[in-house]
Amino acid sequence: MNHPVSIIWFRQDLRLNHNPALTAACKAKRVLPIYILDDNTAGAYKMGRASRWWLHHSLAALNTSLDHALNVYSGDAATIIADLCQRFEVQSVFWNRCYEPYHIEQSKLIKEQLLSQGIDAKSINGSLLNEPWSVLKKDETPYKVFTPYDREASKVERHVTLLPAPELPKPLLVDAQATSLDTLSLLPKTNWGVNFSQHWVPGEEGALAVLNTFLHHGINDYKEGRDRPALKAISRLSPYLHFGDIAPQQIVSTLLTIPNDLNSEHFKREIRWREFSYYLLFHFAGLPHQNFKSTFDRFPWENNPDSLKCWQKGLTGYPLVDAGMRELWQTGYMHNRVRMVTASFLIKNLLVDWRLGASWFWDCLVDADLASNSASWQWVAGCGTDASPYFRVFNPVIQGEKFDPQGEYTKRYLPELRDLPDKYLYKPWEAPQDVLEKANIILGDTYPHPIVHVKESRLKALEAYAETKKVETDPVDY
Repeated sequence: MNHPVSIIWFRQDLRLNHNPALTAACKAKRVLPIYILDDNTAGAYKMGRASRWWLHHSLAALNTSLDHALNVYSGDAATIIADLCQRFEVQSVFWNRCYEPYHIEQSKLIKEQLLSQGIDAKSINGSLLNEPWSVLKKDETPYKVFTPYDREASKVERHVTLLPAPELPKPLLVDAQATSLDTLSLLPKTNWGVNFSQHWVPGEEGALAVLNTFLHHGINDYKEGRDRPALKAISRLSPYLHFGDIAPQQIVSTLLTIPNDLNSEHFKREIRWREFSYYLLFHFAGLPHQNFKSTFDRFPWENNPDSLKCWQKGLTGYPLVDAGMRELWQTGYMHNRVRMVTASFLIKNLLVDWRLGASWFWDCLVDADLASNSASWQWVAGCGTDASPYFRVFNPVIQGEKFDPQGEYTKRYLPELRDLPDKYLYKPWEAPQDVLEKANIILGDTYPHPIVHVKESRLKALEAYAETKKVETDPVDY
């Protein structure tokens, strides 16, 4: 007589270590590992092209770790799981929770469906240090400001327990009706993205290697160095966290083994910012498309399509902005300081709706994450919870001179400016003609003129904001 089957349903947890659902499923003697690409459930938030590239390679790595026994499918997850339960003697289905609104609804539906058939269905926390309902104010309402949330959430770091990779039953079950990874057609149809592999190694092994590199070469300068895009002082763990190639518990547990100085503490705080984004998305499901502050519903966006296109292509005439947008296109990633500058420029200098910027990032980022992407764009726009005030406008000239003073980062992505003296790098329009000629620069040809005037567009943005709400403007550029 065959033993009953347990299904482990992989989602955003593509790893073996610290995978509570996998550990629970592997208590059975027969285990069927599955992944389902369910684009329809996500609706408007169907995975972008860069994310799909990452998913392809992360699934390939997971498949190797599972002795090539990962069963992949495309379609409605509820229908596919119901079919598997019929064709196999399924006793239980395990998965780690996701917190996007559409995933929550899907999980509820599938759990009800399975339980009604007498099949055990268990969802487990495998991707957050604190689940959104576990950190609340005394009146049982959610926090809307990071600092008090952070004060409460940080307590869990002292109680992290790691799960080792479980012993996999031999052999894992393989479904003859499963499709192949290539059939999912996750890789871009054009040449875009072919160079991503020069910058990333998706999968669990890649995640652990990146963490190790950061702990040995980046974290000692993290607090200050994280604002300098030319330095290797950031972790680059965000895509690994999103796809679950690594769990935050693994990162925090490792950090607890090194001296707890300002750098490691600051990095742990950034992990809690990620958690706060998920917290906000859970408690305020409209975060990806709805202004948290309703006064912004009256904001007079211009949404000029030509301006948006120049921004997307890195042709705004402002070198730090353009370098960031080209880094995004070439690598599927953008340094966090530069993300803030490029987002601020789009919203406050070009008066383009933050949702259009978030949509572009969603398509182009390998770490595109609905919670972090939405919360961060609303933060920069000034319409989110705990947001940067709208009147704080990042000046791309000042930001470049302050955080990339030698232009190492900027010139890496704008080689046409490599011979321009640092004095004019972030304002090439001020360079004398002979300086431009010596640097082989023809403004309007080899590099564009600025598409807007920074100071004038800033004042225009403040006037637009004044139409929605009276504010005391701050004359300082940041």
